[in-house]
Amino acid sequence: MKNLFRILFATVLFGALFMVSCTKDDEEEVPPVENKNFATLKTYLTTNDMDLPKVLDGWITTAAVVYAADTSADPSDDFYVIDIRSAADFTTGHIENSVNSTLADIVTTAGGNGGKPIIVVCYTGQGAGHGVVALRLSGFPTAKVMKWGMSGWNGNNDSWTPNVGDAAVTSGQWEPPTGDLGTLVNYGDPVIESSAADGAALLTERVTAMLAGGFKGITNADVFADPSSYFINNYWALTDVEHYGHIKGAVRVNPLSLAGEEYQNYNPSVTAVTYCWTGQTSSMITAYMSVIGYDAKSLKFGANGMIHTALTSHKWTSTSAKNYPLVP
Repeated sequence: MKNLFRILFATVLFGALFMVSCTKDDEEEVPPVENKNFATLKTYLTTNDMDLPKVLDGWITTAAVVYAADTSADPSDDFYVIDIRSAADFTTGHIENSVNSTLADIVTTAGGNGGKPIIVVCYTGQGAGHGVVALRLSGFPTAKVMKWGMSGWNGNNDSWTPNVGDAAVTSGQWEPPTGDLGTLVNYGDPVIESSAADGAALLTERVTAMLAGGFKGITNADVFADPSSYFINNYWALTDVEHYGHIKGAVRVNPLSLAGEEYQNYNPSVTAVTYCWTGQTSSMITAYMSVIGYDAKSLKFGANGMIHTALTSHKWTSTSAKNYPLVP
C-alpha cells in the first residue's frame, strides 16, 4: 500500500512539474508585444496627406521672391517671415516686418501669420528646413524655406563661403563616377515609444520633440572620420550620382516615402545621415525622419562642402548673395 501511495504521489508530482514546465516554456515562446505607435503615426500621416513627398512639394523659395513681395504695393501679398536666428543677430539686421523666433517655438509663432504665407529664414537655409517640416505637419502646409537663408538675402550675412570646399575629395572619402552604391536592405519599421492616445496626439508629440532637439546637422569632417558608423543616404537622382560620384559606402534611397515603404531602407539602429546638394533638402528629410522615429542627421552644406569645385549647378557662389536691405 505504501508503495502504491508513493507511485501515485510521484505521478502527481511529475504531472504538476510537467505542467509548470510547459507553462513556462509557453510563456517564453510568446513574442514580445508589437510596438503599435509607428503604425499609428504612419497611418495618420498618409491618411492626412502628410507623406514625405507631399511635405517636400514646393518647400523652397528665393530671396528675390520674398523681396518682390516685401516691396509690393499690395500689403496682402506680403509674406509672414519668421527669422529663427539668434536674437542678437536678428537685432543687428533683419528683413523688414519679419518676426524673431526660436526653432522650438516656431509652431506657436506661426499662429500669428494672419493668413499670410509663411517663410522661414535662418543663417544658411538649412536649419529653416526643420522649422518648415514642423509647420507643414502642424497645420501650415504652404510654409517655405528661403533658399540660402539670410546669406542669400544680404552678402553681409554670408555664412556659406567659409564652409564650401572639396572635403570629400581631399579626405579620400569620395567614390568617383562608376563607383558602386551600397546595396539597399529592408530594415523594417522604427520603434516609437509613446503613450499618446491617437495619431494626432502622437504627431504633435513627435514634432515637439524634434524641434526641442534643435537642428540635427553633422559636419562632413565628423562623418569622414568614421563613415562606417553611419547609414549614409545620397538623396540625388541616379543620373547625378553617375555624373559626380558619391560618398564611399553610401546608398541611394530616392524616392523616399511612407506609402512606398522606401523608408524601410533606412537603418533605424544607427545614425542615418542624409546629404543633398546644399544641406537644405536633407534638412527637410532629416526633420521628417526624426519625427517618424529615426536617429537622423543632415550633412551640413551638402555637396557644396564636399565637391564644390566640381559642381556645375546647385552651387553657392558670390552671386548667390543679394544686397537686399536690412533693418535693425
